[in-house]
Amino acid sequence: MSDPLADVIALLKPRTVFSKRISGAGRWGVRYSDFGYPSFCAVLDGRCRLEVDGHPAVAIEAGDFVLLPTTPGFTMSGFEPVEPERIDPKLTPSPTGEVRHGRRGGRPDVRLLGGYFVLDSPDPALLSSLLPGLVHVRDAERLSLLVRLVGEESNDRKPGRELVLARLIEVLLIEALRTMPGGDAPPGLLRGLADARLAPALRQMHGQIARAWTVAQLAKSAALSRSAFFERFIRTVGMPPMEYLLAWRMAVAKDMLRQQDIGLAEVAEHIGYGSASAFSTAFNRYVGQPPSRYARTY
Repeated sequence: MSDPLADVIALLKPRTVFSKRISGAGRWGVRYSDFGYPSFCAVLDGRCRLEVDGHPAVAIEAGDFVLLPTTPGFTMSGFEPVEPERIDPKLTPSPTGEVRHGRRGGRPDVRLLGGYFVLDSPDPALLSSLLPGLVHVRDAERLSLLVRLVGEESNDRKPGRELVLARLIEVLLIEALRTMPGGDAPPGLLRGLADARLAPALRQMHGQIARAWTVAQLAKSAALSRSAFFERFIRTVGMPPMEYLLAWRMAVAKDMLRQQDIGLAEVAEHIGYGSASAFSTAFNRYVGQPPSRYARTY
């Protein structure tokens, strides 16, 4: 049976990873303006304070993992009051060595490995739709190990570096998604997969994307009445089941259209449309432009 999480991560196509080591000691604080790209951090040693816009401040400590799917503005500091140094990551040159904040000499109070990656996907919002704005996992040994591997690989210039980094980030994202309790996630796929009744229906939609599904058929796979399934799906996933299916079909179609050797008829058949014209009409209505024009932009 299809694995929707793996489907989404594969469609996101993470690439181009940058990572850096960060340490802080004494009185220190940095304020980063919003960045937009997904970023991550593993605390290697010690502890510090993290305050992400729109979220309460938290203390992060050795073994913790943090993922910001869209990286809004945030402040990172020690625990002493301080006016933070302001940094715009879009303008500041990428450092070549470890970044040290606060007292220069002596043992740091905290050591972190942080970084970001770019999604080579026409639908980068798929990631933020799965997760809350801040993912904070404590005692994340496996995630911390993956972040270390990402750091080592991104700093080395070995053959196959880009492929290895892409695979490591895919594994890192999947591990973060399945480590986070689905019930704590916002309405979306992750929360739907945590629902034992809805998960089979979601897997069927992903596994048989071209099938002419009805709400009644999906409700049967969930062992629910049609109305109970419909209401539960909206409450948990955030949209009606047929709207979710359409969104997933169009996400797959966008990905296929970016591949120059695939025609409209093949895309239409793959996602369940009887003809290229029917697909074109649906795509134009959903995306706001014909598939042929969309394909040319990529």
